Formats: sequence, C-alpha cells, structure tokens
Amino acid sequence: MYEKQIEQLVVLQKVDDEIILLEAEIDQAPKDVAALEARHESLMKRKEQLDEKLALLQEQKKRLDVEIEEDAVKVKKSKSKLMLVGTTKEYHAMMREMDSLEKLNRLREEEKITVLEETARQTEMLEEINIKIKELNEDLEEKRAGLKEKLDAANAELDKLNKRRSDAGQVVPKPILGRYEFIRSRLAHPVIVPVEAAVCSGCNIMIPPQDFNVLQEGKQILSCPNCQRLIYWIEHIPEAAKPKALQKEEAAAE
Repeated sequence: MYEKQIEQLVVLQKVDDEIILLEAEIDQAPKDVAALEARHESLMKRKEQLDEKLALLQEQKKRLDVEIEEDAVKVKKSKSKLMLVGTTKEYHAMMREMDSLEKLNRLREEEKITVLEETARQTEMLEEINIKIKELNEDLEEKRAGLKEKLDAANAELDKLNKRRSDAGQVVPKPILGRYEFIRSRLAHPVIVPVEAAVCSGCNIMIPPQDFNVLQEGKQILSCPNCQRLIYWIEHIPEAAKPKALQKEEAAAE
C-alpha cells in the first residue's frame, strides 16, 4: 500500500508539472497576440506621424512653388519696364528690387531642394513602415486565427489532466494528500523526491540515519527534515525517479 501511495504521489506530481506548463501556455498565448497588437499600434502611430510630416512637406513645396513663380513673374515684368524708366534713380531702384526678388527666389530654391530631400527621406521611411505593417498584419491574422483553436485544445487537455489529477489523488490518504498540497503551495516543484544514498534529491542534504532507516522500511511517508518535501527511498520505486525522457526511451526500446 505504501508503494502504491508513493507511485500515485509521483504521478500526481508529474500531472501537476504538466498542468503548470499548460497553464503557462494558456496564459502566454493571448499575451503573444497582445504584444503583436501593441507593436502594430505603435507602427500605425509612426505611420500617422510620417503621413502628417509628408503632408506638411507637400504644403511647404506647394507654397514655395507659388512664391517662386509669382516673384519670377514680377522680375520678368520689371525687366520689360526697365527700358521705359525715365531717371537714373528710378532705374537703380528697379534694379535693387529685381536683385532682391532674384536673391529671395534663390533662397527659396535652396529651401525647396531641402524640402524635396526630406520628402524623399520621409517617403523611404514610410515605405519601410508599410512593409512592416503588412508583415505584421499577416502574422497577426495567423496568430488570431490559431489562438482560439490553440486555447480550446489546451483547455481540453487541461480538463483531462485535472481528471487524471483527481484520480491519482483518490488513492492517496487525505492527510498525505493534504501534506502534498500544503507543501506544493509553499515550495517550488518538486514536492515529492527520491532519497538516494541517504541524500534528499530536493535539497541535496543528507537526512539523519534514523530517518533513513525508517524510510527504508517503507511503512510510512516521511518529509525531509531540511526542505520539508515528501521523500521516498529510490530503491522502493526506481522507475518513478527516472527522468521522463529516459522512461520514454526505455519504453520505445521495449
């Protein structure tokens, strides 16, 4: 009966390990989608900023084109009137006005070049953002489509594990099961561990000789005096102490 109880406690612990991993997966799956959605929102805000910046640049270029054209017309008109000027004073005044307009237009042309260069740079950045948004949309669509299916499958598996947990717990006496649950709520896994060569594998501390002798008798389930985990002698149930991967390898070989 003792060995059966130990075996069921080990089974219970393995089921709990699987439940922990599955619950973490269930918890993480929506977070993965949420992280992609947050990144998508950030990219969309950046795209909006770039669109606004490009719109302002387009308005700036349009304004410069109009001003350059208007002053070019003024210069042209002034040149046609230049020969009709009656006095030297008027002639020099018109020349100064034309020089001022031409100088102002040269500055505007330089500003226009800067605006065009910045427009090209912003446009390139916008194209890169659009590519990232497209890729992210595809990734999001795939993640969202698979999320419900993934969560449904994980929850179905979780129900099976909880059923197995309930079945395993029924074999263990309530006081022992209560101790298991108490330790599990306060210590990191594992809760029940083998003792080999009088050393607890949970804390790697040697247990007292008297406790080890009682443990070897296999009549009662003990706790490690140091870490308080439930312990059993590895020789009683050697299979239970083997890593899961090794158990699978040996089962496949058979």
